[in-house]
Amino acid sequence: MTIKTEDLLNSIMESLDRIAYIKAEDIPNIDLYMDQVTTLMESRLKSTSRNPGEDKILTKTMINNYAKNNLLPPPVKKKYSKDHVLLLIFIYYYKGILSINDIQQLLRPVTEQFFGTKAEFDLEAVYETVFGLEQERTQELKKDVIEKFHISKETFQDAPEESREFLQMFSFICMLSFDVYVKKLLIEKMIDGLHKKDDRRPSGKE
Repeated sequence: MTIKTEDLLNSIMESLDRIAYIKAEDIPNIDLYMDQVTTLMESRLKSTSRNPGEDKILTKTMINNYAKNNLLPPPVKKKYSKDHVLLLIFIYYYKGILSINDIQQLLRPVTEQFFGTKAEFDLEAVYETVFGLEQERTQELKKDVIEKFHISKETFQDAPEESREFLQMFSFICMLSFDVYVKKLLIEKMIDGLHKKDDRRPSGKE
C-alpha cells in the first residue's frame, strides 16, 4: 500500500467535509427547463461524486426514467418546479443504496401529501427539516469513522508484514461495509412496513 495511514485518514475526513446538501433557498423559485435542472444539480453536487471529472450527477435520460417509474411528477409545459428539484435531490441520495421500487414506495406518500401544495408545511419544509440534520450527523459520522479506522489498525498484528497493511485496510472496509449492510436492511424493512400500511388503506371505492 502506498498511501500513508495519516494521509488516508485525512483524505477521508476531507471527503466527509465535502458532503453538503443543496439548501432550499439556493434553488430558484422559478420553473426550470430540463437543461437548467441538470446544470444546477451538476454544479452543486459534482464534488460529492466518486469521479468528479467523469461522473454525471443527473442526465435527461435519468429524469425521463424517474418520471416513467412514477418517482417524479411530470413537468408542466416542459418546465420543472422547485418541488421537482427537491425530489430529484432525494432520489440522487437514495439511488446508491435503494432500488427504484423502494424509492418509489418511500417518496410516494411525500409526493402525494406535500408536492405542489401551498400549505405552510410543504415539501420544502420536509426537505429542510431532513437535510438540516446533516451538519450534526456529519460530525458524529466523522468520530465513528475515526474510531473504526483506529480499531482496524490494531487488527492482523500477527499477519505477515508484507500483507499486514492491506489486511488492516480490508478490516476497515469490512467494518464500514457492515454498517451500510445493517442500515440498508433496516431501511428496507421500514419501507416494507410503509408498503403494508398503504395496502391496508381503504381505496375510497365502493
